[in-house]
Amino acid sequence: MNQQVSKDVNSEILSEWVVEGMKEKKAMDVVVMDLREVKYAIADYFVICSGNSDTQIDAISDSIEEQIHKNSKQNPWKREGQQNKEWILLDYVDVVAHVFNKEKRTFYGLEELWGDAKITRVEEN
Repeated sequence: MNQQVSKDVNSEILSEWVVEGMKEKKAMDVVVMDLREVKYAIADYFVICSGNSDTQIDAISDSIEEQIHKNSKQNPWKREGQQNKEWILLDYVDVVAHVFNKEKRTFYGLEELWGDAKITRVEEN
């Protein structure tokens, strides 16, 4: 199921591009979860962030898509949550970006759910 567009684009690079897309639109509380050592993980990385408003959540997800497409010509394999803007998920198979509003992020607690993952908090600008 590991899909790579070119030899140079691995899941680690893809996760870095997701972070760049998030930072571009001032996403808050950006976390990279390395799931490569977690048994039964569905991806190599989850990259999670929060936005303050529907507009910002939308802008962050658009920015992620633009960043990935600009660098690798990839589009998400799956995209969910565009309508309700509480939790937008962009699935790039090996890397999954999660853009939450604060309430939904707290409610779902992905960081706690995947507690075995290596978690890196990204410094805010």
